[in-house]
Amino acid sequence: MTDASQETVHLSDYAAPAHLVEHVSLTFRLAPRATRVTSEIRFVPNPARPGRHDLRLDGEQLRLISATIDGVALDLTPDDRGLTVPAAWLPEGGFLWQAEVEISPETNTALEGLYMSKGMYCTQCEAEGFRKITFYPDRPDVMAPFTVRIESDLPVLLSNGDPTEAGPGFAEWHDPWPKPSYLFALVAGELVAHTDFFRTRSGRPVELNIWVRRGDEGKCDYAMGALKRAMKWDEDTYGREYDLDIFNIVAVDDFNMGAMENKGLNIFNSRYVLALPETATDDDFARIETIIAHEYFHNWTGNRITCRDWFQLCLKEGLTVFRDQQFSSDMRSAAVKRIEDVLTLRARQFREDGGPLTHPVRPDHYVEINNFYTATVYEKGAEVIGMLKRLVGDDDYRKALDLYFARHDGQAATIEAWLTVFEDATGRDLTQFKRWYTDAGTPRLSVAEDWADGRYTLTFTQATPPTPGQPEKPPRVIPIAVGLLNPNGDEVLPTTVLEMTEATQSFSFDGLASRPVPSILRDFSAPVTLDRATTPEERAFLLAHDTDPFNKWEAGRSLAKDVLTRMITDNAAPGPAYLDALARVARDESLDPAFRAYALRLPSEDDMAQTLHAAGRTPDPAAIRTARDRLATTVAEHLRDPLASLHAAMAVPGPYTPDARGAGARALRLQALGYLTRLDHGTRARKQFAEATNMTEQLGALGCLLMIGAGEPELASFARQWAQDRLVMDKWFTLQVIEAAPDRMVALAEELTRHPEFDWKTPNRFRAVLGALAGNHAGFHHADGAAYRLLADWLIRLDPVNPQTAARMSTAFETWACYDADRQGMIRAELSRILATPGLSRDLAEMAARMLGAGG
Repeated sequence: MTDASQETVHLSDYAAPAHLVEHVSLTFRLAPRATRVTSEIRFVPNPARPGRHDLRLDGEQLRLISATIDGVALDLTPDDRGLTVPAAWLPEGGFLWQAEVEISPETNTALEGLYMSKGMYCTQCEAEGFRKITFYPDRPDVMAPFTVRIESDLPVLLSNGDPTEAGPGFAEWHDPWPKPSYLFALVAGELVAHTDFFRTRSGRPVELNIWVRRGDEGKCDYAMGALKRAMKWDEDTYGREYDLDIFNIVAVDDFNMGAMENKGLNIFNSRYVLALPETATDDDFARIETIIAHEYFHNWTGNRITCRDWFQLCLKEGLTVFRDQQFSSDMRSAAVKRIEDVLTLRARQFREDGGPLTHPVRPDHYVEINNFYTATVYEKGAEVIGMLKRLVGDDDYRKALDLYFARHDGQAATIEAWLTVFEDATGRDLTQFKRWYTDAGTPRLSVAEDWADGRYTLTFTQATPPTPGQPEKPPRVIPIAVGLLNPNGDEVLPTTVLEMTEATQSFSFDGLASRPVPSILRDFSAPVTLDRATTPEERAFLLAHDTDPFNKWEAGRSLAKDVLTRMITDNAAPGPAYLDALARVARDESLDPAFRAYALRLPSEDDMAQTLHAAGRTPDPAAIRTARDRLATTVAEHLRDPLASLHAAMAVPGPYTPDARGAGARALRLQALGYLTRLDHGTRARKQFAEATNMTEQLGALGCLLMIGAGEPELASFARQWAQDRLVMDKWFTLQVIEAAPDRMVALAEELTRHPEFDWKTPNRFRAVLGALAGNHAGFHHADGAAYRLLADWLIRLDPVNPQTAARMSTAFETWACYDADRQGMIRAELSRILATPGLSRDLAEMAARMLGAGG
């Protein structure tokens, strides 16, 4: 690699663009290996940058055919990253840039820019893909209306905005709303539409289309319903109405991410659109609903108001994730949704914060922006919005958002502008709160208690571990939601938000008749780790009596972690406090079945590894697997009768529905089946597999059988049944790797990579096998290091073809510093081997270098 390829971009170096764009006209003459793109771009000098400046246009992998300014031909030689027109060549004032370039969509395997997916043309331009389509100032703070003409003999030709004209071999589109180039989209192919309509609250009809390959049109009902629910919810909750006459979604098999919010033309990974009860699980349906909503919500939080530069990515993503979380909570169970969100945060973002890839919610530098589409930007960014809402209250939050939309519509904004809106709307000083955006790391919150003469005092101390470039961090604002319970289980203090602003701060509660039991950090009110020594008896008490659903679940999970930790480190037997508490949950029919399913679920192996590491112990993946299996069997034996009753009682009668009620019952039934399979050697699971009428129960039963080393006939039957369904076959590949015995996982994965249906250039299928390696914790971290070598081999192979996917999947190595010296050495060797690969992409090189930097 050259030094230029590893150039670091710094937030402090931001400069406004020298030229703005008034309008863009593009013409595409599509051909698989020789697409011609003609651009007409009206530039004007930026008043914020007085003086004369060169015109710098980004462009990569483009063959320049011609270029003119105001009709005068230019003799230009592009470099590897674009081209420069000297200021002396530019007219005073505005001018018209015209250019023609040639690109090859068919050979664009990186799936960035304009590429082909099984005969369909499609685009992915976020973050910097538009520069692979034509020369342009490819940055989010340059916004303009676009007019697009597509010429092709394909029957469906789509772009942003509304259609303006069409005829044999062409279609024209106009998007009147100024947008940055990363929101440009084009799709052309043999597609059919699933069509519906939505009437906005002002009475304007909007045509809704989900475009899919022929044969998939019957799998779009749920996605369409989710879209209409999201449109209605955004009107009711945020006052945001859709602003075009048509809204298109396209399902694409080859896609690096989940979906993309291009204005008026959302492009989706097909796995987040296509669903039938027979082919999609309850989790699939829930994800489709969430992701459809997320991309639609971007219409205002991301499109109408975008980010000034890529350092502000959390402005659009954190806010939109928070909005989709609110939506899903309203559509389903708010309590269960909160548990799911925190599990995701801890599994992905906490480990990111605690490792070599840590960075602030708003980073201050990067090498490759594609590497910062992270859990910190998305999930932690959403938590920051949630804290802000909790601190200012619901009414002031809505007041601030209304001001944000009014003040910044049509602009590219910053975190400073976002916080200023809240300061202006509420009168609060948010200077200290801003540290959540600028400081990396997860704060640790410790608690001391005092009880005397009816006064109960909680003293909190906060500290954030040092991270690269930030050795010391001042205290942050932390909203701590607290409730107090009497020893008899009655709540004596309902949820109260304490606002912590100091490094150490005390809060007292007077007039109490007896020493209370505290429920701290209710609803997970801040993304921190809570250090408080408690007894198993107190945790069992909270599991039984806490009125906050999240802390009720958290108490049971903490109990399970305590038990597993003692089993791993001391070979202790599970104590009665935990087993009896689980029995009470299993029998408590007043609890939401989905909540009971989560409460009965054991912590994952990776979760236990991170827990042990945080406690200063070196995790042994084999010991963790052994202890977890032993505890699961003990729970199954202790709860045999109630689990059997649950498995029978939670069979949902009648036709399948993907709603929260049915999904919760199936989740609890499968949780019971998982335990019972350890006792009955798969008898119930085989019967459930044979009788299943939906994918949730069929796949769940198959997973139970594979877990105990059985299920070969069922696995073969599943493959025969679903051989023609690419998304279901992804599940077939993944399940085998995740449920494989640790000492067989690598051999099985290698065998699957030789399967005729394993297309490693398709991101979904690559992730289904190689991405699943890290999901089998004991297998991935087996003492022989074979999984490390296998993953590194495939990342090196994938990188020249699809660097984005290779870089994202390399994060399987990010926790290497948690483990013993032998495993550390093996992972470091693989990261070094990756980094030494000739021609390595900027994407993967940055990730490997950052991870290696963890150990010096």
